Formats: sequence, structure tokens, C-alpha cells
Amino acid sequence: MKKGVFTNVLAAGVGLMVLAAGCKTTEAQSSCCGCAAQKGCKRVNNGDYYKDGKFDSAKAKQAYFGLMEKFNVPVYAALKKDDGFFWAVDFAKGDFASFGMGGVIWVNEKAEGYFGHDIYLLPCQSIAEHRHVATTDKDGKAVRCKIESWQVRHGYVYGFSEIGEPNLDKYPEAKAMLSKVQIPHLKSVHVERWEADGTINKLAAPETWHFMMGGKDGAIVTEYATYHDGAGLRFSVPGVGF
Repeated sequence: MKKGVFTNVLAAGVGLMVLAAGCKTTEAQSSCCGCAAQKGCKRVNNGDYYKDGKFDSAKAKQAYFGLMEKFNVPVYAALKKDDGFFWAVDFAKGDFASFGMGGVIWVNEKAEGYFGHDIYLLPCQSIAEHRHVATTDKDGKAVRCKIESWQVRHGYVYGFSEIGEPNLDKYPEAKAMLSKVQIPHLKSVHVERWEADGTINKLAAPETWHFMMGGKDGAIVTEYATYHDGAGLRFSVPGVGF
């Protein structure tokens, strides 16, 4: 990385830490920095998705079904089954409103090397920043790192990547929506806004840090990728889990 770019990244990180320090929330609210800057974005009430301190995944799924209905997307019977096919997570951090996602993996074929996934994001909700690294399977065979592309189907998202000129300040509405859980560990500072216009948005480079955030109306995104090996998944936020 060039010295000038590193300096910009460091400055962006310091700015994010200051932003985090200025946030004030309650348990019943989402961790939201600078909510007034969100241009009409309204998150769900975080406290509604926890009972006795435990994440209520069933209620979270209902929120995603509501998102699908808003976008006139069919809610298939298979998605409503309580078998884990359709899932909702808060990444084990207790801030579902701003740091969570819903998803369904339609196909994940190791032998043929392809993967299909739909991602569901509520308004202003972010996926945990992550990357995919190469691994070795139980038979000692190399498994390539996962390569991904995304197509926004409904709504819009902000795509974050460590590749590209640091430009977070050009997207104040996205900066304002970052979860305080993610801010201290953020590695990705290049931001793009991806619309539901048929464009395919490809991972900038193998094994790079990235994540996405739903816009003010939420979003549904289709992911096309090579085989997903869970052993190769890495998160920038410590203690993230499913």
C-alpha cells in the first residue's frame, strides 16, 4: 500500500473512532451514529428482537418476510420452515438492527465449484466485515478462496471494500449508519452505492476485506460465487458468530 493511501486510511480510522465515541444509545435502540444524517432511514427497534438477552431469530425472520412482501418478492413455503434453510443472524453481538442479516444459500457445490445465495438487509443494516481465504480440506486438497459478485435485486446497498481510494466522507449517510460494533475494527474504507439496476458488482480482489449495508428501504441482493468453504471465512470484528 502506498504511503499516501495508508495515511488516508489511518485518518479515516481515527475519524471513525471519534464518531463512535460521540454516539449515545439505549438498549432498546439500534447503535446508530448521527441518525439525523440518515436521510429518512429508520431502523427497526433493536430491543424488539431480544428476549431475556437472547436473540429471537424467529421474529427476525418475520422482519425479513415483511421486507420481501414490501418488495413484492414471493415468500416461499420452504423459507418459512424451521429447519435453518432461511436464517437470520445478529452475528452474536446483540445489535441486530444495525449489525445483522438474513440469508438463504440456494446451492453450494464443492465438486463443481459454484454457490448461490440471497442476502436480506433491513434498513441501515450491515453485514459483518469479512474476507474469504484459501484453505486445505480434510484430505489435504487446496480449496481456493471464495470469489464473489453481487446483483442488487431490490432497494440499494453501500458496498465497502479495502480496495480503492478512501472516500467514506463522500457518503455521510453511510458513515452515519455504521454500527458502533463495527467501527473500531473497520478495515474497508472505499464505498460505492449499488442500485437495483442490473449491474454486477464484483469483489475487488481475492481475499480482500468487504461488507455491504442496506439503504434506507432495506435491500435484497443475489450473490454469485465460487464454492463457499466456511473454514476460510474471517471477520474483522472479534467474536463474531452465527
